[in-house]
Amino acid sequence: MIVSMLQVIFEIPEVDSIKEKRRIILSMKDKLQRRFRMSAAEVDLQDSLSFGQVGAALVSNSRDFGESVLRKAFQMIEREIPVRIHDVSIYSEEF
Repeated sequence: MIVSMLQVIFEIPEVDSIKEKRRIILSMKDKLQRRFRMSAAEVDLQDSLSFGQVGAALVSNSRDFGESVLRKAFQMIEREIPVRIHDVSIYSEEF
């Protein structure tokens, strides 16, 4: 069993409230879950108004397949979510 993981640290420009930040992060998580059938959660930086960190994971039987799906998910984030990416990591673990 291969677990492929995506971690994205991003800045949300021009956000004035935690409510607005949560709306953007919820939209990101929903799109990842619906389009790519993966688990997603806000994993850190909850106290920051302008920064966020989301993690996502996908279980498969192939490292190449899992990481290719995560690369497509990251491309979707870049295209559709109004954030500035500061760091991204994609990696897989075999269990």
